[in-house]
Amino acid sequence: MPGFELFGDKERKEVQDVMDSGVLMRYGFDGMRNGHWKTKELEANLSKRMQSKYTHAVSSGTAALTVALASAGIGAGDEVIMPTFTFVASFESILALGAVPILVDIDDTLTLKPEAVEKAITPKTKVVMPVHMCGSMANLDALQAICDKHGLLLLEDACQAIGGTYNGKPLGSIGDLGCFSFDYVKTITCGEGGAVITDNKNYYENAHKYSDHGHDHVGNNRGAEEHPFLGYNFRISEMNAAVGVAQLARLDEFVGIQKRNYTILREALSTISEIVFRTVPDGGEENYSFLNFFLPSGDFAQKTHQALSEVGVDGCFYWYNNNWHYYKKWEHLTEMKSLGRLPKDVQESLPDYSKADFSESDKWMSRNISCLIKLGWSEEEVTDRASKMVEAIKSVL
Repeated sequence: MPGFELFGDKERKEVQDVMDSGVLMRYGFDGMRNGHWKTKELEANLSKRMQSKYTHAVSSGTAALTVALASAGIGAGDEVIMPTFTFVASFESILALGAVPILVDIDDTLTLKPEAVEKAITPKTKVVMPVHMCGSMANLDALQAICDKHGLLLLEDACQAIGGTYNGKPLGSIGDLGCFSFDYVKTITCGEGGAVITDNKNYYENAHKYSDHGHDHVGNNRGAEEHPFLGYNFRISEMNAAVGVAQLARLDEFVGIQKRNYTILREALSTISEIVFRTVPDGGEENYSFLNFFLPSGDFAQKTHQALSEVGVDGCFYWYNNNWHYYKKWEHLTEMKSLGRLPKDVQESLPDYSKADFSESDKWMSRNISCLIKLGWSEEEVTDRASKMVEAIKSVL
């Protein structure tokens, strides 16, 4: 997978530095916010790279979403607008806080449709959360205008799009808060980890306290710290952070490789007149981690997906029938399956998604194929892959 394929000397040296320092043996976590830990180095480097005043690293991308929402005071009964196409963590992080996920349609960007967002707003709406799936972004100008109009927060889930930009700014840095994931299938990886970025000092202060059992991180005696409010354990380990430091330094290298491989495939597929590529909003540049295109119909898309598999083209996804990423298979949400009783606010306010009409989303997702762009491919391998893809697609059309 993307960043995992190019682990090398930089990553090994960063981890060895941590081992040699004895930090893991003595502490096992980034418990003190003073001193020069690898977590602090990762946070400082992320702030610089993402043009953001504050960064807080956490244990996963899911943790980043949860911490970001909590840091902004989102809780019981608050509504958070999110897309029908995302990862299950999007609504799980909302529900974990007792808030209510409000699913709305996507458009040909494969992200939130601004008109659908506007229609979904109620007096309980607090956040609009676009998810920049498969390396590209929502129409952030339109969504920001909606948020400004209604006094809502814009929270960017950029977990699959680190390295992409919008009007020259890094994805994740445009909204009030931005979130990243660094698990092993992302463009850069810590093995596991995530981060929250923001220009709002209050959100940052809340984030680092909330994700470390509510500790205020004042002084150098952790056992004597105050607890301003309830918190939980979402800390990233020093070992993961060390890998992240080295991987972040290679982000531009990785995006460059992805762009080369993406461009070869796209140029080849552009010769097929029936293919329409995903729309990237004006001013946006993908991180080129996926190539997304639409076939004339859902039937053609399914047959094409099968044809690609038969000629040995791996890493192509038909998300429409995917349990992780599209609302149609989220039965634990639609049937409200939970180990314990869900909060009263959720029980009373969660829409009945088993009866929801998301035909606009279905129109796009049923016709979409999403192809992973790998870092380990040589130029010759990508060219060969492109030839096989064109042949397979034409055999269906």
